[in-house]
Amino acid sequence: MPSAQHPPAAPEISAEGYKKSLSRRHIQMIAIGGAIGVGLFMGSGGRLASTGPALVLSYLVAGALAYLLMRALGELIMYRQTSGSFVSYAAELFGPKGAFVSGWMYVLNWIMTGIAELIAIGLYFQYFFPNVPVTVSAFCALLLLVAINLFSAKAFAEFEFWAACIKVAAILLFLAVGTCMVVTNAQVGEHTASVANLFIGDENGEGGMFPRGFFVSILVLNSVIFAYNAIELVGIAAGEMEHPEKEVPSAIRAVVVRILVFYVGSVSLLAMVLPWNEYESGVSPFVTVFEKMGLGWVGSVMNLVVITAALSSCNSGLYSIGRILRTMSGNGHAPQWLSRMNKHFVPSTGIITVGVVYLAGVILNIWLGDSFAFDLALNTASIGVLFTWASIFGCQLMLRKKKGAVSSLPMPGSPMTGWIGLISLLVITVLISFDTLTGENGEVFPVGLYTIATIPLFAVLLWVGWRFARRHARSSIDF
Repeated sequence: MPSAQHPPAAPEISAEGYKKSLSRRHIQMIAIGGAIGVGLFMGSGGRLASTGPALVLSYLVAGALAYLLMRALGELIMYRQTSGSFVSYAAELFGPKGAFVSGWMYVLNWIMTGIAELIAIGLYFQYFFPNVPVTVSAFCALLLLVAINLFSAKAFAEFEFWAACIKVAAILLFLAVGTCMVVTNAQVGEHTASVANLFIGDENGEGGMFPRGFFVSILVLNSVIFAYNAIELVGIAAGEMEHPEKEVPSAIRAVVVRILVFYVGSVSLLAMVLPWNEYESGVSPFVTVFEKMGLGWVGSVMNLVVITAALSSCNSGLYSIGRILRTMSGNGHAPQWLSRMNKHFVPSTGIITVGVVYLAGVILNIWLGDSFAFDLALNTASIGVLFTWASIFGCQLMLRKKKGAVSSLPMPGSPMTGWIGLISLLVITVLISFDTLTGENGEVFPVGLYTIATIPLFAVLLWVGWRFARRHARSSIDF
């Protein structure tokens, strides 16, 4: 007689009230797929056009910095797993003020990122339905993502898993096809795929790896850093993992290597398959390649992949901000009603609030114009990304200073590597001020100065906010 089957054990509930339902396959793909978004599928085309093949070196530099970041985050996660991630670590290591600043800057990062991703969804949806306004398709995408996040953490993770599978499969396919094209010197439109394209000149005779000059290749580091945004998501997901002690080290060690292969490999092949000046802003470089080959249907598939990438990134934003806002609410740094959870153990009020803010940003897009709004949102988000990364490096350094090497996954070369990370982020922040954006009419807009000008504005808003919040902030936090 067969033995009776026992029902699977109910998922464990964390001390923070979250259901630990995320498995190994979820974490691996969240870690890999979270950082593969519009920055690669859409943004790299415009950056290739403005920077040239030197963009490959920019991705390498940013990738090295991303590696240090993930090792710093890994040390923190293995010290203590929490859905509050670096905001919770900042509260413990720097006090309430540190948690307040890092939390709201992270919220800024993902609000602006989410708005940019929704605009991108609307723009690419017009590829198939040109008469549908960007705002309409962006709103429909937002409704879908809010519904997924309200259902459960596992629903979010399942969406991310399959979206990441699609993105990774598309990149692997392009890596294979692109390599064959370069090796065989295939004809791509009027050009020949070749390593020589890395050094080809433009209509003015400017060529080489740095056709616009070395300095320009450095200036794009802020947008390249933005492309790596979301690799820190594994820290927030740690609070809902089934076995974080096993999954975190594996994800941390693998994610940067894989992302470097995807990013650096893809951008390198793009620069070899076509001359860099064949790409343009606002058009996916992958779509450009396949359309030049006369394979328009593949370009259509790649547009679907871009939409999937943008949906995935925006989905990550709703997930992460909802949990960060709940942590901040518990610390007294955000309204108390943001701490409410629904019956599915997700911070529903935080997710809905973020959705409303996203909707406001999409509506504002009507006034600013689609492409312009996308670039402004992306550049503003980069400030939040840089601050978030700086918070993680700072927390890791303070953890070592206060408690020593207490983590089972120590950051190699600490504290020197932590300081290298912080100094690199400071240099990139200064360089942002020199960045420019050329409109369709040829007018040059100093987007870098605009971006830097937001820093004192954010500082004032944070100062005012802290003066109000400190009356409600908890002087000590339980860990």
